Order: sequence, then C-alpha cells, then structure tokens
Amino acid sequence: MSTFSGIRLAESGLAAARTGMNVTGQNIANQTTVGYTRQRVEQTPVPAPGLTGLWPSVLAVGGGVGVTAIARLGDEVLDARVRDALSASGFWRARATAASQVEAAMAEPTEDGLAATLDRFWAGWSDLANDPDAAAAHVVITNARVLVGQIAAGYQSVANQWSGLRQQVDRQISDVNAAAEQVAVLNGQIRDAVQSGRNANELIDQRNLIVQQLSTTVGATATAETDGTLTVRVDGNALVSGDRARALVVAGPVDIADGGRITVAWADRPDIAVAVTGGTVGGTISALAPEYDGGSLAAVAAAYNRVAGELATAVNDIHRTGETSAGVPGGDFFALDPAGPAALGLSVVPDGIADLALGAPGAGPLDTTIADRISALSMSASGPSATWSTFVTGFGVSVAGDLHRADIADTGAVAAIAAQQSTASVDGDEETISLLTYQTAYQASARVLTAMDEALDILINRTGLVGR
Repeated sequence: MSTFSGIRLAESGLAAARTGMNVTGQNIANQTTVGYTRQRVEQTPVPAPGLTGLWPSVLAVGGGVGVTAIARLGDEVLDARVRDALSASGFWRARATAASQVEAAMAEPTEDGLAATLDRFWAGWSDLANDPDAAAAHVVITNARVLVGQIAAGYQSVANQWSGLRQQVDRQISDVNAAAEQVAVLNGQIRDAVQSGRNANELIDQRNLIVQQLSTTVGATATAETDGTLTVRVDGNALVSGDRARALVVAGPVDIADGGRITVAWADRPDIAVAVTGGTVGGTISALAPEYDGGSLAAVAAAYNRVAGELATAVNDIHRTGETSAGVPGGDFFALDPAGPAALGLSVVPDGIADLALGAPGAGPLDTTIADRISALSMSASGPSATWSTFVTGFGVSVAGDLHRADIADTGAVAAIAAQQSTASVDGDEETISLLTYQTAYQASARVLTAMDEALDILINRTGLVGR
C-alpha cells in the first residue's frame, strides 16, 4: 500500500460527503416544488489496488468510497398508476361538470324552472275557462309568451354552453400538441444525458409532470424505454416516440344544431380517428356527443325541442276544434318555424281574447269548453308537462350518477398520488438527518486527512532526526 493512500482514502470520503450534502440541499430546496422527486447518493466501497496483480497484498486496505450515481427515488409503477387515475378522474369530472352546469341552468324544481312556467300557463287557461274576460285572456297570452321565451332561453343556454365546450376542446388539443413537443424535446435531452453518464433527474421530473398533464387532458399512457425516453400513447398509437411528436386535430360539428360527433384525428392522417376515451377531452367530447350517443347537453336541447313541438301540437290540435266568440273557427295558438330548432321557432299567434277559440262550435259565445280541454293538458300522461317532468327526473338521475363516478375517480386519483408521494416526496425531517449524517462524515473524513497529513509530516520532515 502506498504511503499516500490514506490521503486518497480520506479525500474520497470528503468528496462523497460533499456530494451527499449537495444532493440533500437540492432536496430541501425543492421540498415544495411540484413534481420534484427526491434524490439519494448511491455509494460503493472502492477495493484496494493491492488485491490484484502478480503479488497481491494480504493486508491491503480498501481504497475509500466512490459515488456511483445520484438515484431518483421514483417508482415507474406508481407513476403509471397516477397517470391512469388522472385519466379517469379527468374524464368523469369533465362530463359531470358539464352536466351539472346545464342542470343548474334548468333550475328544476324551482319556481324559475320550466315546469313551474308550464303550470302557470295551464292555470291561466283554467282561470280563463271560469271567467272568459279580456283580463284573463291577456294573462293566458302573456304566460304563453313567457313560456315560449323560457323554452328558447333554455335551449340557447345549452347551445351556448355546448359552443363554449367545443371551443375548449380545440384549445385543449392545441395544448396537448404543445405539451407533446415539450416531452419530445425532454426525451432527447434525457437520452443524451443518460448516454453520456450525466444526471438527468430534474429533466425526468419535468417530463413526468407534463406527461401527467397529458394523461389528465387526453388520457395518455406512457412506457419507459431502455434509452431513458418515454413513449407516450393515445388510443394505443404513439403521440411521442423518442424525440419526435405527432399532432392531433379536431373535426366535427361546431354548433349543437349541426348534429354528429366531434372527432379527434392525427394531423398527418386526418382520415384515422383517435378514440379519446379518457381525460378531460374525452369527458368533454362525451358530453358534447349527440343524444343517441349519450351526450348530456344534446339530450337537454332535444328535450326543449320536444316540449316545444308537443306544446304546439297539443294546444293547436284542441284550439283548432273551437271557435271564437264571433263564431270564427279557431286557428293555431302556437306557430312553429320548421327552419331550425323547434325551441327557437316557437311563437304565440293570438293577440287578444277575440283571437282565442274558447268554445265548442255552435255552443254560444260564453262557452269555454276548449279552454277547459287545453287546461286539462296539464294532467295528460303524454302532454308537454309530463314529457318535461319525465326528462328532468331521468336527467337528474344521470347527473347524480356522473357526479358519483367523478367522486370515485377523484378519490382514486388522490390515493394514487398519495402512494406516489409517499415514495417520491421530500421529508424535511429525513433530509435534516441526512444532512447531519453527511456533515459528520465530512468532518470525520477531514479529521482523517489531518491525521494523515500530520503522520506524513513527521515521516517526511523528521525522518533521520531521531536522537538529535
């Protein structure tokens, strides 16, 4: 063993302890940094050089300590579980939020809801049948116009929300494309760092955080490759592979009245649709789907159209069978414009009591049989009120189901993140202990170096001076 080997041994201890303090300091500095994964110094003992060669030394002492790596204490399995959980949570939360907002706009069951307005409309006909004067007729016509306005406003509210969510999908896909480009760039940087033996832990943290965002947005999955890159997939096809990323585009209707389903496809292959079944984009597209495909917003819009159509048909069919006080046959009470949604094309025809056919033909000017029959529509099992009530009940159950599934998915995401953080997050107390450990090791190695220096000083400067 060399006389100076002790200095090299002590120096290796100093270097290892210094690296440990630096890494611990990095952990402490990023204790509140989102997405940061704690790191640890991996050390290995250096074997004594005298253990090899033609004449190995029996009493050789080890060569100190070597820092082999700065390990990132993440878990790929837990990371994948978080991505899956975020995908499900994003899907159900987006769908539930869209349905909840439209349900709140319906204001059922309250005095401001359509059901209450329908009840006031039928009650006005009943009052007119009991007292057929101009004031009661004015109330009926006013209630009818309020009803028409509320149906149109309800439909328009759903249409506006649909358009807003449609634009949101466009923005989210643009964000996905930008995030995919960032992941591709980081993949290239990480691959270069790994191949050259440099530390890429912080780059990996940045990449994982972006991939988690992609999972939340489009339900992306990811697979770690042997070269350090991460392959990100949507619908089983690579969105990011190595340092290359593909772009997505959105196609389909831009207005709720257009019908059809919104689709996502590859920008370079627009004829190949991408099934986005997870994330907020998947949930939003699901909410924007046609009624026959389970779209919640389209279902509400269709319900407003059905009520408008049934209201016009039911009232007009009865009103046409009567005659006015002047003996004129009754015409349509509601007009319905066929060009466009029924909810927006509904209007009131009569202007006053002279235009209302309240009595049966030949029954005299005081007969109100027709008004009674119209008011009785409120109790019809197939009338507009029943149609709306049935829809509201079923829609409420559907929204409650979506909210429940969203809560379950959120709980799963929280549990997955907690499991991930239990391994990856920085613990201040643990880092403080590590810092003290490395500090003590540094001081001890420095003491060894001092002792070796003193011993060599005596050996070099005082050899041959014994006895003088």
